[in-house]
Amino acid sequence: MKKSLSFALLLSLGAFSTLSFAEQTLRFGVDPTFPPFESKASDGSLKGFDIDLGNAICAQAKVKCQWVQIGFDGSIPALQAKKFDAILSAMSMTEKRREQVDFSNMLYITPSALLTPKSSTLTEDISTLRGKNIGVAQGTIQETYAKAKWAAQGVNVVSYPNQMEIYPDLVAGRLDGTLANAVSADQGFLNTPEGKDYVIKATLVDKELLGNGVGIGLRKGDTVHLKLINDALAELHNNGTYDQLAKKYFKFKVYP
Repeated sequence: MKKSLSFALLLSLGAFSTLSFAEQTLRFGVDPTFPPFESKASDGSLKGFDIDLGNAICAQAKVKCQWVQIGFDGSIPALQAKKFDAILSAMSMTEKRREQVDFSNMLYITPSALLTPKSSTLTEDISTLRGKNIGVAQGTIQETYAKAKWAAQGVNVVSYPNQMEIYPDLVAGRLDGTLANAVSADQGFLNTPEGKDYVIKATLVDKELLGNGVGIGLRKGDTVHLKLINDALAELHNNGTYDQLAKKYFKFKVYP
């Protein structure tokens, strides 16, 4: 009986040790092509609101942060293949994605925007979009929306590996517009010299296709990392760290 109890105790201690060791590092998957949420600095380091927030979550949880760079379109398959523990890359929480991953509590919520030249007559009205070339980033909710709502009605939806590759074609006139995250479009393009002749013509809201806020994606059933992240995130709200980070990047509230 004593041997059985000792063996059981060793097993439980082993499980505890493995869990504790696994929690020493939290690996985030990220596509650094969505400023101001995530991008690369001139020295190659990662920067942006999501990066600062992820590092703050790790600091609060007393674990080491590790960032794994990956194209956004491949982030969910890579998560499921355990190449990292969570996706922190401006991922909107849609019902379709909830079928594949679990989400943390909401990080922030921002609209999607139709970006065009200032002289353009395009709006969200489908009659103005027919026959036009609209660029979208692969794997994003904007691509899903444009293909579901616009492509079947005569809009040429053109997918790119990431949003930053869209802007050169927009400036060159090969695209008539792009559907993108409104904040990313504003701070990542409109506030640059190349974007001075462009404007957001419309913002779109569709909870089914465009989601209801951004969260951190985790593997289905990963309750350990989900609790670790949600507990840390709650404390960042309580101690004011979240608001301090948000004010660094945004002129308006991104968390309701």
